[in-house]
Amino acid sequence: MQTKHFGLCAALSAAALLLLAGCAGSGSTAAPTLTVESSYPLQYAKQFTVDECTGGYELITIADSQYLVVPQGAAVPEDLPQGTTVLQQPIENIYLVSTSAMDPIISLGALDSIALSGTKADGWYLPEAKAAMQAGQIAYAGKYSAPDYETILASGCGLAIENTMIYHTPEVKEQLEKFGIPVLVERSSYETDPLARMEWVKLYGILLGKKQEAEQLFDTQVQCVAPLENQQPTGKTVAFFSITSNNLVTVRKGSDYVARMIEMAGGSYVFDDLTDSGNNLATINLSLEDFYAGAKDADVLLYNSTIEGSIASTEQLVEKCPLLVQFKAVQNGNVWCTAQSLFQQSMELPDLILDMNRVFTEGTPADSELTFLTHVE
Repeated sequence: MQTKHFGLCAALSAAALLLLAGCAGSGSTAAPTLTVESSYPLQYAKQFTVDECTGGYELITIADSQYLVVPQGAAVPEDLPQGTTVLQQPIENIYLVSTSAMDPIISLGALDSIALSGTKADGWYLPEAKAAMQAGQIAYAGKYSAPDYETILASGCGLAIENTMIYHTPEVKEQLEKFGIPVLVERSSYETDPLARMEWVKLYGILLGKKQEAEQLFDTQVQCVAPLENQQPTGKTVAFFSITSNNLVTVRKGSDYVARMIEMAGGSYVFDDLTDSGNNLATINLSLEDFYAGAKDADVLLYNSTIEGSIASTEQLVEKCPLLVQFKAVQNGNVWCTAQSLFQQSMELPDLILDMNRVFTEGTPADSELTFLTHVE
């Protein structure tokens, strides 16, 4: 049975391949057999699973792909499932393309495991990531569809972490793997619960040898929103949106994690009935008329600044869409704008839920009391 084995270099010598197989010489120890002991417990995440195996090995499954995390100094087991990607610890010099993975890795104190970024310094809203790139500690190695292979190979890259956009250019994934670089395609964006997205920190904890730290970090963040579980709904109706340059309104679908955050905060999302429409996109574009019909009586408007930029005043918002002057929330001064860092700060989602709850229950809390929301005057 053939298994893909990846190293840090563009090619492995024949002797190294023999060593990985556990048969470099007659005196070598035979490769162990992979034996699953238990399933690693996950509370919310649905897009990955982990099987804990004897000897400290961990078998990660993401969609139809499997990754075996091999402890440092351990041999690669024999008879792995066809196509299993072997990740030998320590995993270093990561090429990070998926921006949602950066915050969990920073939170684990493992920023030094990243050597390359698929985002330029000015594209990061995370100060640690931006500073590391400006200091030359992390190099820009091209976006997902056009990586700088020379830079990647010269760095001794041990892993490329991509999101599902890589499937639009499958030849890039194939080329990286031909160079001996394993590619892990993360799917946290497919999670429909904010706590499920945040639980992906456990996957990075496993990869980077910080499993216990990840569990403690996740548990601490979950406890931040635990008090909201016993609160009654506020009765506030809420629209979360942005206005595009071609006069359409982008809203989140009812199954999206943003709608779930509004619910957890005690609100009711006005577009909760919007369905998948046959695709996996989290958003849908509405005409101004359809948006007016659905959101004109909403108690709270939350403007998503991450797509078209932030707004500083209701006048600026009304310039984008004159119909908004007729909206209840605009007339009552209950319009809020999200921080542009929102979708990169996946470990701080509880702070946004708490922000929403304060807005829904207190009316107009001071901006200084909030993390991700700013009142639009």
